[in-house]
Amino acid sequence: MFTGPEIAAAFTQLGATHVVWLPDSTLGTWEEALEAAPRLQLVRVCREGEAWAIAAGLQIGGARPIVVMQTTGLFESGDSLRNALYDLQLPLTAWIGHRSYLLPESKDSAKRFAEPVLKAWAIDYFLLERAEQLPAALEHLEACAAASRSGVVLMAEGKG
Repeated sequence: MFTGPEIAAAFTQLGATHVVWLPDSTLGTWEEALEAAPRLQLVRVCREGEAWAIAAGLQIGGARPIVVMQTTGLFESGDSLRNALYDLQLPLTAWIGHRSYLLPESKDSAKRFAEPVLKAWAIDYFLLERAEQLPAALEHLEACAAASRSGVVLMAEGKG
């Protein structure tokens, strides 16, 4: 849906300082551009649960991290997310690849559970289904940051 340079520019526009991530096959195509972006530092993690903890530390230290992972990683990292967002009350932002969303024939359960999980965690999210929605997605994350609340962009993945 987006090229690496488009995402690097979007994250820079948001004022992000660090991209804390574990990429999937879609998000991973952005690596070269994120690595080359002068205002972004790419922080790779081994497990998604580490991403929330590292982002929490960065935010406490004055940085503006954005967590980037796929929905299955979101599911895996729930306890770390809970601790950062609710126990520490940190307004972290994330860009989550919504696995298989654009594949209507897919029976992938990750597609079915992504939005209910975000709703269960009471996380304000924006479903990004088409490239022309990028400005609205960025506005969503900016509004969340301005209100000191966590926010997620749930980016459709699958085809196209």
